[in-house]
Amino acid sequence: MGIRLQDYCNRYNIWLLLRPEQVIQPAHHRETFFWESIYFSLFAFANLNCDRSLYRTMLSAEKSFSILIPTWNNLPFLKLCIKSIRSHSRYHHQILVHVNEGSDGTLEWIKGQSDILYTHSSQNIGICYALNILANSATTDYIMYLNDDMYLCPEWDAVLVEEIEKLNHSNFFFSLTSIEMCPQSNCMIQGDFGSSYADFDEEKLLQDFNKTEFHDWHGATWAPNIVPKELWEKVGGYSIEFSPGMYSDPDFSMKLWKAGVRLFKGIGGSRVYHFGSVSVKRIKKNKGYYRFISKWGITNSIFSKKYLQRGQLYNGYLAEPEITLFTRISIFPKKVMALFQLG
Repeated sequence: MGIRLQDYCNRYNIWLLLRPEQVIQPAHHRETFFWESIYFSLFAFANLNCDRSLYRTMLSAEKSFSILIPTWNNLPFLKLCIKSIRSHSRYHHQILVHVNEGSDGTLEWIKGQSDILYTHSSQNIGICYALNILANSATTDYIMYLNDDMYLCPEWDAVLVEEIEKLNHSNFFFSLTSIEMCPQSNCMIQGDFGSSYADFDEEKLLQDFNKTEFHDWHGATWAPNIVPKELWEKVGGYSIEFSPGMYSDPDFSMKLWKAGVRLFKGIGGSRVYHFGSVSVKRIKKNKGYYRFISKWGITNSIFSKKYLQRGQLYNGYLAEPEITLFTRISIFPKKVMALFQLG
C-alpha cells in the first residue's frame, strides 16, 4: 500500500519533519523515500513504543509484486479494488492497470492516480493482450494478475510473502482463495458480502473474512494468481489465441506444467472477495474449450482433475498423472469436434 510515514508517526507520537501529503508509491519517489527513511530512523528508535516490524516494512523502498489489473468500464469496482490494495497490503507493490475504452470515467480517474502506471486502448482488447502489455512494464520479480471486481482482504500479501520465502526455488504458481456468494468450486469460500459495489458490506467482510477455516489446495489457475516474472517470460505470458480470455487461465497453467512447474498451490490464508466475473458477462464468448483441446490434446476438465488435482487438499508437489487408455479414447471425439469448430 502507499505507506504514509506521517500516519505512523502520529500513531506512535513520533515527531517527523515531513509533509503529510508525501506518499511512498511510484518509482520516482524513491529518492524522497531515502531521506524520509533517514528521518524516521532518527526519531522512531527514540520512541520505545515504536513497532519495529512497521519500521522494517517502511524501510523497504523496493516493491514486492507487480499487480496487473485489466479493466473495462468498471470504475466503481476498480476503485474498490485499488482501495483494497492501498488499505490492506503490508508491503509496497507496483500497481499497473490497462484501461479498455474507459468511457465511463475510468481513464480520467486513472490519470489522477500518481501511484498507478496505466496503459489504454480505445477498444476492449481482452485479458490476454492487456496482461501481456502490462507485464512489459513490470519491475518486480513477481507478477500478480488481479481482476478489477476483486477486493483484497487484510494480510493477503503477508501470507503470500511468507509462502514464497519458504521456497528455495522459483518454480511455483500460487492462487489466492476467493470468497464468493455462490462458489463455483471447492477451492472457494462461501460468503455473502454483497453482489455489487452498491450493496457491498465492507465492514462485515473485514470482520468475518478470516473466520472460516480453509486449507491450502492443489490446482492454482484462476486470478488472483502470482508467478515469478522469469516464469512468466519463459512461457510467453498469456496466449493471445484465447482472446478475449476464456480458457486462457488453464492454458497458462498448462504452459507452466510443460515448463516443469509442479507446485500449483492455492493459499487458504490469502483471501479476496470476488463479486463475480463482471466483465465476462458482457463479452462475446470464444471457442476456448475447443481451442484448449486442439492445442493440448486433452480437455480442461482432465487437466484440472488429473494433472492439477484442483480443489484437493494440498499435500506436496504434483506428479505426472497416468492417463488411462479409456480416457484417451473418450477424448478422441472431442478432438474431432474441435477440428470442425475451429475450422
